[in-house]
Amino acid sequence: MANGLVRQLEEVKSAPVALPPRDVRARKPLLLRLESARAIVRVATLITLDALGVFLAIWTALEVKAALRGKSDLTLSFHQAWDVAPLAVLVTILLFARSRLYGPRAIRPGFSRVIGSLFEVMIVSLIYGVVEGGQFSSYYIFYGSLFFALIYVSAFRWAFEQASGALLRAAGYRRRAVLVGSGPHIQEVAAALGGGKHPEVEPVGFVSLTPLPENGLKNLGPLEQVDRYFGEIDEVLIADPDFPQSEAVELVDRCHRHGVRVRVAPSTMEILMDRVEFVPGQTLPLFELKPPVFDGVDWYVKRTFDLVGSSVLLVLFSPVMLLSALAVKLSSRGGVIYRSSRPGIGGEPFPCLKFRTMYEDADKRQSELEKHNEVSGAIFKIRRDPRVTAVGQFLRRWSLDELPQLFNVLRGEMSLVGPRPLPQRDFDRLADWHRKRYLVLPGITGLWQVSGRSELDFDELVRLDFLYLENWSVFLDLSIMLKTIPAVIKAKGAW
Repeated sequence: MANGLVRQLEEVKSAPVALPPRDVRARKPLLLRLESARAIVRVATLITLDALGVFLAIWTALEVKAALRGKSDLTLSFHQAWDVAPLAVLVTILLFARSRLYGPRAIRPGFSRVIGSLFEVMIVSLIYGVVEGGQFSSYYIFYGSLFFALIYVSAFRWAFEQASGALLRAAGYRRRAVLVGSGPHIQEVAAALGGGKHPEVEPVGFVSLTPLPENGLKNLGPLEQVDRYFGEIDEVLIADPDFPQSEAVELVDRCHRHGVRVRVAPSTMEILMDRVEFVPGQTLPLFELKPPVFDGVDWYVKRTFDLVGSSVLLVLFSPVMLLSALAVKLSSRGGVIYRSSRPGIGGEPFPCLKFRTMYEDADKRQSELEKHNEVSGAIFKIRRDPRVTAVGQFLRRWSLDELPQLFNVLRGEMSLVGPRPLPQRDFDRLADWHRKRYLVLPGITGLWQVSGRSELDFDELVRLDFLYLENWSVFLDLSIMLKTIPAVIKAKGAW
């Protein structure tokens, strides 16, 4: 027996050791995540910018308060900010790190996570101040600092994203990807990836479960042989929402074993699953899909945000609106304001207010221009619409024609952020599944405006509306409004 045991032990020792697969889903220790010089520079730069943004926010808040009291003193407010900033900076760095805001560019969350984390910083700092027995005549230092931190930190991070993106593009950096799915879906995703001016994802080929016509991409053969390319790519994009589940599970496991990231283009069902509610007591476990409407506390929060935001914006943009109205009046015949009857919440029509950008007979000429429509789906748009006036082109270029809709927001007909209201002509051409977007108030801006605007396919635009409805928060609204500014400046798809 002893000899048999010895032989078994020797066999175990001589047997090859199976190493655990490398799983890209597992979060790695900090030291391993900072193994490259680029990662160290990225993290150090972002921490420096965040710390600077928080400090400037506190300093600005203190100085504004002092200035309003007629006691402005930059040196005094600087030293006061220097005394309280270390705690706020430390909390900011810790909460940002928890939210993976110092992660690689490909997986770093967007501005909505920045906004949410800054709000958490304010709450933690406020609780700490109260627990420590701090005496506050008002809590302005907290919400005032939060307001300016949203501006400074978001602006610094936006500048960092632009600068680092430019450097990576100059260095020829691309994330190499293989597209997997069925023919039509692969073509749609490939077109979307190549639609930007500086695409960061470079499709190196495709694996299609159905025949795919020549499209410029390399056919990498059957799905079983995709492993051969794992050493040459960074990620696999499953471009088909109906991709067979069994094959998807196996493909994901193979990719993770080789350290290749997997991304999926979301289907409508996957979007809806963010809103499921478990229904107990059934023979078969069921999940109920709740309607994506704003009610209860959500409605009051969003409505308060709309009222305060639209009032502030009306005051800020009143000089621009007066100049725009004067330019419209002097440039062509017709009224200054164009009231476009558009379906709103529940499909109920309302007068959507805009500065007039077309000649008076624009509506009568609609039918003769239909054949020139350059957008697929229900929307009608042409790049050089002969009905648009010279002033109208300028107003549309900078989205100034939409400013009167702030009055629609005050009247409760629209929201600052939400699905864009479509003209009746477009509404009548919608498919039934498109009309889910009318369960909430339409908005002045939305994910359409910050995600490519007229450059996107109509079905893609509707899916963006679905994403907004399922993931709404006041922080998401703030993030979209902040992103609207660079979107308007770039004017990508604004025609």
